[in-house]
Amino acid sequence: MPDIQQQITTRSDQCSSSFFVDFIVYLLVALVLMVPSKVFSETSVPSNYVPAPVVSTENLLQMIGSLLLVLAIIWVIAWLLKRYALIPTSASNGIKIIATVGVGQRERVVIVEVEGARLVLGVAPGRVNTLHRINITPDNKTPETNAEKFSGQLSRSIERNHE
Repeated sequence: MPDIQQQITTRSDQCSSSFFVDFIVYLLVALVLMVPSKVFSETSVPSNYVPAPVVSTENLLQMIGSLLLVLAIIWVIAWLLKRYALIPTSASNGIKIIATVGVGQRERVVIVEVEGARLVLGVAPGRVNTLHRINITPDNKTPETNAEKFSGQLSRSIERNHE
């Protein structure tokens, strides 16, 4: 039995000594952190110090340059869309553009529907020539688009439900 009591006593001494060492380390760290340091102190600013202006000439020129760059990009994109006919033009009441194909750098072939007839036109800078005329009959009428088909089906369905 005495051996067991001796082992318990030595182990408790070791535990209390490691606790004491840990406590001392934490206490020293806390004291070091509480000591005033130049890193934590405020720097003195002279009383006649004037801060730099928020809007300077350099910032103003940078803003204006960025604005002009964005406007130029918008203008180039609009020009490209117009040039390559990617923007759909508003249709007049009696004229509908069916298809357009570029056949050269500035030449195009355009199919236009006007008052019951389709015209195949050759378009070049300063010239428009009629290449062919097709009269529209019920057999060669313009095929319905998906939107027109859906619209028709929806209208018929609504009429059936209201009856």
